[in-house]
Amino acid sequence: MNWAVVQRILGLLLMMFSLTMLPPIVFSLYFNDHSWLPFVEGFGITLLAGIVIWLPVHRSRKDLRIRDGFLVVAAFWAVLGTFGAAPLYFADGLSLSVTDAVFESMSGLTTTGATVLTGLDTLPVSVLYYRQQLQWLGGMGIIVLAVAVLPMLGVGGMQLYRAEAPGPVKDTKLTPRITETAKALWYVYLAFTIACMVSYRLAGMGWFDALCHAFSTVAIGGFSPHDASIGYFDSALIDCVAIVFMFVAGINFSLHFFAWRYVSIKHYKQDPEFKAYAAMLVVLSLVIVVSLLNYRGLDDAGGTIISGVFQAVSIATTTGFTTENFALWPSAIPVLLIFSSFVGGCAGSTAGGIKVIRWLLIYKQGAREVARLVHPSAEIPVKLGKSAVQPRVVDAVWGFFAVYVVVFVVMLVAMMATGLDQVTAFSAVAATLNNLGPGLGDVTSGFMSLSDAAKWISIVGMLLGRLEIFTLLVLITPVFWRN
Repeated sequence: MNWAVVQRILGLLLMMFSLTMLPPIVFSLYFNDHSWLPFVEGFGITLLAGIVIWLPVHRSRKDLRIRDGFLVVAAFWAVLGTFGAAPLYFADGLSLSVTDAVFESMSGLTTTGATVLTGLDTLPVSVLYYRQQLQWLGGMGIIVLAVAVLPMLGVGGMQLYRAEAPGPVKDTKLTPRITETAKALWYVYLAFTIACMVSYRLAGMGWFDALCHAFSTVAIGGFSPHDASIGYFDSALIDCVAIVFMFVAGINFSLHFFAWRYVSIKHYKQDPEFKAYAAMLVVLSLVIVVSLLNYRGLDDAGGTIISGVFQAVSIATTTGFTTENFALWPSAIPVLLIFSSFVGGCAGSTAGGIKVIRWLLIYKQGAREVARLVHPSAEIPVKLGKSAVQPRVVDAVWGFFAVYVVVFVVMLVAMMATGLDQVTAFSAVAATLNNLGPGLGDVTSGFMSLSDAAKWISIVGMLLGRLEIFTLLVLITPVFWRN
């Protein structure tokens, strides 16, 4: 393990992250909300910590190995979530404990969208902006941004990218150089953010609300500066804009990059994961809408349809926006929505969940085993489109699924041990491990009523979900630390 290079990179990343606490100061001064001091304090502490970590090893120039990359990513997300909590902890108007501040920061950074705050409409503008900014930075992954920047500082990035990138296949690069790949992803991400903001503004939001909701929509985060979330605006047009951009953000960003570069949509039509993703959302939306129409009648069919589609897309993509309390819908619908978050979006998107590609491979593997019962001697490959999937990838998917189930069960039991009922514990684990946000039971409107122990379990769940479990769990295996 190259401890010096790991320490150097961690220091650099912390110094970079400290700069993200400056924009809220500008918002505070512009809107005169008298809340700029906590961000100055947070900036100073984070910058100083970065300098202290970086300075003793700033001359180290060793190559970054794959194990170093895993350690940097895991350590950085944990440390960043902690330092990101500083402004929230220092803010007098919030009166948050250390646990609550770290929970809120980690929820934003991991794009989970679970919250312990109430009365959002009355909070300072700078605090509201900061929460949204955390989600936007975490959406594509601040490590990917670092991959684009750190090479200029003499640090290679492929190992970081492989540790951070979501999905079962992580070695596919959009461009020959990893730095250009990271830049390409961020250009696409930024373009969608701007397009989403402008669309929200044209649909009737103010500029500040449009910016904040664009951050969380494209990041598939779910934070909102309003307690009522998107439902605050009571606008069918705004709901439709959100549906479009939530759907787009749940697609593999590589497909968006290829569509932009080649001015063609053929990559979408040729991608098996995208087709499965679109089909899942269409079927889920139809089931939800038909169920709601049957429950509510046809008096406001248009509003019911939009509400059903909105909630189906929001929960299935793990965004977590709400327009109404879906937990009060007929009993089967909330459970179906929570289960849809286990699928999530596409690999290479900002969505959480297990990912569509993994479920697709599990389904195809199951279909192959059924076919083998009929033709025991046949060689039947698992295919995505016309291409056979390497057995190593299929094994990795099954390994991930097995570990996911074990982690979920352990977290569920731990949550129930803190005193939560079964429904609350199950949905809380699903909401954090899938980076979803809203749940059922006592966490329908937030996690503020949970004990500190339950909140720390949730924080671990957010990290595991954001880093796709293996990146974090690999650090506790003996083989990782062997020379």
